[in-house]
Amino acid sequence: MVEFLTVVVAAFTLQLLALPGEKGQLVVCALSTRYDPKVVVAGAATAFGLWTAVEIAVGEALKGALPEAVLDAVTAGLFVLFAAWLLKAAEDGALEDLSDPHRTDGGVSATVNERLDVPDGFRGFLPAFSLMMFGEFGDKTQLVTISLAVQYGAHPGIWVGEMLAIVPVSLLTAFFFHAAADRMGSRWLHRGAAALFLLFAADVAAEYVLGWSVLPL
Repeated sequence: MVEFLTVVVAAFTLQLLALPGEKGQLVVCALSTRYDPKVVVAGAATAFGLWTAVEIAVGEALKGALPEAVLDAVTAGLFVLFAAWLLKAAEDGALEDLSDPHRTDGGVSATVNERLDVPDGFRGFLPAFSLMMFGEFGDKTQLVTISLAVQYGAHPGIWVGEMLAIVPVSLLTAFFFHAAADRMGSRWLHRGAAALFLLFAADVAAEYVLGWSVLPL
């Protein structure tokens, strides 16, 4: 039991230190301006949990299973896709504001809900899951998991400790940005989130075109 707790604490601490500025957290920030934060975190945490289990089981051997360039291309494509999706949501929101029957000379009625409806199967879970599933490959959080697996072996405490770090932090991040979207207006936050995704895509391309990464992520 003592050994299990030791591994959990080590994994929790190292993962917590790796999270600030981590790309996955920025993805959670961006998608939470558009979707239910609980669903976004569920999708992101599912992908992270699966990755963590795989990393513990096979370690660095996974890196040779798929060409890194293929994974990078898929990741960049997903970032562009969701950036376009968020931009469309922002423009739809602008048109909705212009035609809103609740708008008055004194402003918009407090009963208006700015959040836009989306198809049932796409309410934040799939975007968060897919972006995290591909975007996490080669991330610093994976290096933390691999290094822990090298030290402790395929220990369940690694998975438990890392999930104890990622889920609460992601929930706090998601609820904060979701609330910010409600208070500040989702249209501009959607545009900011889209710009962030496009920046990620450009960063992936820069590694191949320029030979170096623009972002320290």
